Amino acid sequence: MSNSMNHAGHPEHAGQPELEPLGRVHFIGLGGAGMSAVARVLLGRSVSVSGSDAADSRGLQALSSLGARVHVGHDAANLGDADTVVVSSAIRETNPELQEARSRGLRILHRSEALAAAMSGREVIAVAGTHGKTTTTAMITVMLQSAGAKPSFAIGGDVAALGVNAEWAEGDVFVAEADESDGSFLNYRPRIGVVTNVEADHLDHYGSAEAVFQSFDSFAALLPADDGVLVTCHDDAGAAALAERTAATRRVRTYGYGDGADIRISNTRALGSTSNSLLSFTLDGLDSQQELQLGVPGRHNVLNAAAAFAVGLELGIDPAAAAAGLATFSGAARRFEAKGESRGIRVFDDYAHHPTEVAAALAAARTVAGEHRVHVLFQPHLFSRTMEFAEEFAAALSLADSVHVLDIYAAREDPVEGVTSRLISDRLTVPGGHAPDAEEALRSIAGTAERGDIILTVGAGDVTRFGPLLVDLLAGDGDSR
Repeated sequence: MSNSMNHAGHPEHAGQPELEPLGRVHFIGLGGAGMSAVARVLLGRSVSVSGSDAADSRGLQALSSLGARVHVGHDAANLGDADTVVVSSAIRETNPELQEARSRGLRILHRSEALAAAMSGREVIAVAGTHGKTTTTAMITVMLQSAGAKPSFAIGGDVAALGVNAEWAEGDVFVAEADESDGSFLNYRPRIGVVTNVEADHLDHYGSAEAVFQSFDSFAALLPADDGVLVTCHDDAGAAALAERTAATRRVRTYGYGDGADIRISNTRALGSTSNSLLSFTLDGLDSQQELQLGVPGRHNVLNAAAAFAVGLELGIDPAAAAAGLATFSGAARRFEAKGESRGIRVFDDYAHHPTEVAAALAAARTVAGEHRVHVLFQPHLFSRTMEFAEEFAAALSLADSVHVLDIYAAREDPVEGVTSRLISDRLTVPGGHAPDAEEALRSIAGTAERGDIILTVGAGDVTRFGPLLVDLLAGDGDSR
């Protein structure tokens, strides 16, 4: 396969590349979370890796220390003697390295195709879903490591308990986060597929909610008919419908709070004070009953842990060992991640960028804040998503006590006339509103928050950088620049 990408930059799902023919592999955009994860795995498999990114980063430096040849800035000369070039959907056709690769007739793979090749020879667990993929993938990996299974893994975010976002290890299992945003999760060939939920999102790629649902049907159809299994959430309408459609041809295991779930969650309760976020709950089903404790807040994380536990049972992990491993999970980067505390005010950061995710993050924040207030600095991600879900975003954000809405983070999109963050802020029912000046918004939030309150920075863009600045402002020893 000399070139498996179509002209739009999306994968054409013709087959799964093998590792050996890749030769020397060059990554365009190496510093990104997903790209760096694939590069780490390939380096672990003794593949020659090079790559470039627009700016230097700790991620680039870490890969350099592992033996990758890294370049800051994009230039055709960076390809060197590469045989294969790896890109993500964010790389535009005008990129000089991609243009050079095409002119040479090099093999060009989407990031997911490169990861599929890197996983060859292992039993694959692929975790998909509109929300919760990163956390659930991380939970499964931590659980398996704790049980001594030595899994390989690739996760779209850093995990404190793991230290890295990807690793090639000695065990027989590979745990991978499977991204549906551009359809690339269809490049994997898992034995166990996890679907945490199915909702309309990424409509800039799919065009319709029906196409989103169809892509998850295609994902489930990738599972082997003889021993494949779909693990999915009984409580989510989209996932439950997927389970019902899939059950005729594949084995399905469901989890959730509902009575019809194969693994049912019950007796959820907080232990100790709200500040330590410790939850206890029971999982019943499949001839086992197990008490679990979880150190991250929120009902959504209980569901994520139930998904991980179900995977553990499928792999033959002792239920008590699975529970012990999940109890050590301390969270994934940018998933209700603590950024600091000052004057008794705690600052957290969350990657939520869909209304359902925002509502879940705020529900968790309410649990941790107790009787105190929750203040949100929100950055919408993508013009298309803002246009599609403005009303739903406003309703979810209005669960907070105050909300400041920054301008839209464009990411891969060009501006759309008439689409601004005011589509959200004008619909809020709580104080705050549109915040075109980030510095002014930070000062307002820091001046409003009181001891015991929580401040949450929310979004998939660069809003994450404001958390530490808020901590400094609260301490009175920094400005917002």
